[in-house]
Amino acid sequence: MNNQIEQGDLRVFVCVVRQGSFSAAAETLGMSAAFVSKRIGILERQLAVRLFERSTRRILITDAGEQAYGRAQLILEQLDDMLEVLGERQREPAGRLRICSSFGFGRKVVAPVIAQLAAAYPRLQIRFEVFDRLVDTLAEGFDLDVRIGDAIAPQLVARKLMANHRILCAAPGYIARHGMPRTLAELAGHQCLTIKERDHPLGSWRLTGKHGEETVRVSGALSTNHGEIALRWAVEGAGIVLRSQWDARAYLADGTLVPVLPEYTQPASVWAVYPQRLAGSGRVRVCVEYLRRHLEQA
Repeated sequence: MNNQIEQGDLRVFVCVVRQGSFSAAAETLGMSAAFVSKRIGILERQLAVRLFERSTRRILITDAGEQAYGRAQLILEQLDDMLEVLGERQREPAGRLRICSSFGFGRKVVAPVIAQLAAAYPRLQIRFEVFDRLVDTLAEGFDLDVRIGDAIAPQLVARKLMANHRILCAAPGYIARHGMPRTLAELAGHQCLTIKERDHPLGSWRLTGKHGEETVRVSGALSTNHGEIALRWAVEGAGIVLRSQWDARAYLADGTLVPVLPEYTQPASVWAVYPQRLAGSGRVRVCVEYLRRHLEQA
């Protein structure tokens, strides 16, 4: 066995295990699938074991691969910790950082801040991904999830980045045709634009008003898994939408949308969420503080 194993090959191996295929790992790493397969082959020869059973349809990790995966994660974490300590001594964080967020908020708000973060700390290597589902940071290998919503699992660390709440709104043309609802119950008779986005329940709006928290079942001809699409439909007069204040603010300011039942809101603050094992990470701490500072300004 050749002990001169490249840490880059270990990172490729760990990524293949987490993603479940060479092609998915290649996409995540920004490499070709052929290159990923080549590096895994080299690693197998160096370790003198087969890490995966391959077929035309899928790959399966072997028993030896499972053992190697556990050791590889430990080695990479120790290496990253060493780089982090050295980086902190130089007052500059260094190393890899995998960050995720939701489609709309990630694209519009988080991505520009991350670009500024990378410029401020050039020794960081940042991979940013957006999803329309709730991400399991531990299982999927993410260091940080920038998440909207106050329901957070207790085994995760959460830092509040920005206050936010969701509001009901619609286009003036829709209200002119269908009337302004006066109670939550009246929403059941309206075209409501429902969103199945991340952990949001489809067709169930839980709102807080002067009598506390209330839930109303809503429906309509249009539903989507993308908040930006629902907001565009609302602007075009298709119905009532429940959307974050940060997203609807510009449309409300110019009158393109008007508030509906403004006494009701849904708490939806922005949080930085990460695994307990990264609670002392300098890279994560710098990133969270940078995000908090810039999102508050925004």
